[in-house]
Amino acid sequence: MERKVFGLGDVVEMKKPHPCGTNRWKIIRMGMDIRVKCLGCEHSVMIPRAKFEKRLKKVLEAAEPTE
Repeated sequence: MERKVFGLGDVVEMKKPHPCGTNRWKIIRMGMDIRVKCLGCEHSVMIPRAKFEKRLKKVLEAAEPTE
């Protein structure tokens, strides 16, 4: 199985929607845990990397590369 590629600042779609009704999340911190912010209600959640990779459906918008 191919690993999903994502980075800091990307907007991603998860398998299940947030209770507020939206399914768009922005990655705001990466490490052993990944912090994502809901783009509907601005709530942020920290998820262990393994669980995040399992729940990630696809990357909707890649962040602008910094030069």
